[in-house]
Amino acid sequence: MSAQAGFELVVDQVSHAFGAVAALDNISLSVREGEIVAVIGPSGCGKSTLLGIVGGLIAPTSGSVGVRGSLPAESLNPFTFVFQDFALLPWRDARGNVALPLEHHAMPPAERRARVDDALARTGLSEFASALPKQLSGGMRQRVGIARALVVKPAVLLMDEPLSALDGQTRELLMDDFEAIWAREKTTGIYVTHNLDEALRMADRVMVLRRRPGRVREIVEIDIPRGERTTSAARVRLAALHDYLWAHIREEARMADREVV
Repeated sequence: MSAQAGFELVVDQVSHAFGAVAALDNISLSVREGEIVAVIGPSGCGKSTLLGIVGGLIAPTSGSVGVRGSLPAESLNPFTFVFQDFALLPWRDARGNVALPLEHHAMPPAERRARVDDALARTGLSEFASALPKQLSGGMRQRVGIARALVVKPAVLLMDEPLSALDGQTRELLMDDFEAIWAREKTTGIYVTHNLDEALRMADRVMVLRRRPGRVREIVEIDIPRGERTTSAARVRLAALHDYLWAHIREEARMADREVV
């Protein structure tokens, strides 16, 4: 992503209700270009609802989402999602799934092929371009989802539990991939997760939401460079941050776990 024209995503006093059920209450957040902000909290605190509002899938009951500054000129889609269930078309191979969002944009076939090939290469999928989703592991399917998001060069990547459907080893490998991609692309994003370790590994800042209606409890800055967070010294500090965050949400998580839906 080009850094020549800086921008900032601004969520300003956003509230939302589904009928009589208040989901979010007065959420304000800014995300600077090149920054990843993780959103955590107990089940039902409105994390995915907030992501849907930022991405334009849900209109907030009140408040607004906007951008200060100029979005990168090469960005075809300002906001692009990476979903937890991959959301791939089973009858299309990896190349066809990655090409899907480009079909809504007028461009020469050669440029479309070049963009798809580049996205596949950046996610380590070049040799799997002709494979169908059913032929790929869960980790590889999620890489296809990531490549599909990157092919439009989004200004902001919106990630909704992108690793929750994967086993522990695959999750670790994908976190390594995310780190490499984000360092190279200077990615801006919001990363919704239930996993505190993921949030602490992936994010520059972590926003903690209270239980429904979701309110901002605290925003915690992670001052350890992302590339150094797997060192022994960093793990000690991150473990302390994990305990701090868990202490904030433990009781509300327990209440959410016992809630009858």
